[in-house]
Amino acid sequence: MEDYNELIQQRFKKLAEIRAMGIKPYAGRFSVSHSAQALVDTYAQATKEDLEASRIHATVAGRIVAVRSFGKAGFSHLQDGSGRIQIYFQKDRLGDEQFALFRKLDIGDFIGVKGALFRTKTNELTIDVEQVTLLSKSLRPLPEKWHGLTDVELRYRQRYVDLIVNPDVKKVFITRTKIIQAVRRFLNERGYLEVETPMMQAIPGGATARPFETYHNALDMDLYLRIAPELYLKRLLVGGFEKVYEINRNFRNEGISTRHNPEFTMLEFYTAYADYRDLMDMTEQMITSVASEVLTAPTIEFEGHTISLATPWKRLAYIDSLREAGVSEAVLTSADKAREYVRTLGVPVKGGEPLGKLLNEIFEALVEPKLIQPTFILDYPTDISPLSKKRDDNPAYVERFELFIVGREIANAFSELNDPVDQKERFLKQMSEREAGDEEAHQMDEDFIRALEYGMPPAAGEGIGIDRLAMLLTGSSSIRDVILFPQMKKEK
Repeated sequence: MEDYNELIQQRFKKLAEIRAMGIKPYAGRFSVSHSAQALVDTYAQATKEDLEASRIHATVAGRIVAVRSFGKAGFSHLQDGSGRIQIYFQKDRLGDEQFALFRKLDIGDFIGVKGALFRTKTNELTIDVEQVTLLSKSLRPLPEKWHGLTDVELRYRQRYVDLIVNPDVKKVFITRTKIIQAVRRFLNERGYLEVETPMMQAIPGGATARPFETYHNALDMDLYLRIAPELYLKRLLVGGFEKVYEINRNFRNEGISTRHNPEFTMLEFYTAYADYRDLMDMTEQMITSVASEVLTAPTIEFEGHTISLATPWKRLAYIDSLREAGVSEAVLTSADKAREYVRTLGVPVKGGEPLGKLLNEIFEALVEPKLIQPTFILDYPTDISPLSKKRDDNPAYVERFELFIVGREIANAFSELNDPVDQKERFLKQMSEREAGDEEAHQMDEDFIRALEYGMPPAAGEGIGIDRLAMLLTGSSSIRDVILFPQMKKEK
């Protein structure tokens, strides 16, 4: 640490010396003619002789990521948003003042250079610098052995440094942006309208989750950061919009893990006059379409698994998945038996839980981790689906599916409940569970009931976790690898 602090002090000293030379160390606007990668691509076939004959000039700007000095000359590599290019400094061409500035440059500094293109003896395309402008002096040295760091927390905390020195990290976030753009394009082309719903809500709804609380001074009322936009998007179905979607930020006051971040991005879309079967087909089409834009092959390598996105994907009833896992009919039909079984799995239960919740504990323990290839699990228990339409043939289950890939839930969808009487009864049941100590149970939303009483068309809705989809398509094992600034504990 002492050595590191000494390096910083040396840079502060250089900063003072540069100011004393009459040079502004933090400049303003700088016009560039080319990006680094554009030069490399455009002149990839140009020979040494071609460049010497044409004397092509270019002006580029970027960060110095390497320096090799040889007395009266030196090489550097300049990195901009597109890539890198080599630059060459020589005292005879620059003159004393400009070369003196070059000698005070450090790795990490932003500079702008102008000069002619040539090829070195090793055939590397290089700019022979005729003019250099310091754009921003870096006062902290970049880590020399960043690739060997085992402290991943430091990489997440100082993402700006991670992006500078790890090109693969930058590629992940470029891919994430392409995924979101592809999702928007897919939905827009099918007539969906992108909308925005409140992020602060008086009643948090649309999911079973513990919310973050806040307070609005002017309104003198408690508010909650949204856990889902669902109930507002359904209000829009009531209002007459038939195809709506939102790519939204949600906030859930829950644990942090490789799969969970308290702030995350979700796509939710709703389709009038459709049911969950329609959305299964659409989900296959959407994800394969998005994957075709960002991947070079229809397969994914993820944590030692080769995942095929070839359709159709497997479809399996929820109750049948438990049977395949060896769960007996007695456990599947008796809350008492299910509770005993859950305890054998090491999951704590208080007593009094409904059968559906107990079955879901078993599902998450025995079934979910084994769903490696894309699989739709259909028809969930009503007890854990307070906003879904019940199956006509068996009201204990609802018209709902979840899509799993490599043991992770990627999508959740259902035929929407549009019966206001049934919806109110389910809210009342959720409130009873909340009073019994379930902090994630749904609260009563009287305005949403009122909206349903005006009439909502039959519809299907779906949520797809953008972060988890990005994890899948970039081969990232942790959700923090696809979130630019994940939530962290306070820095010590």
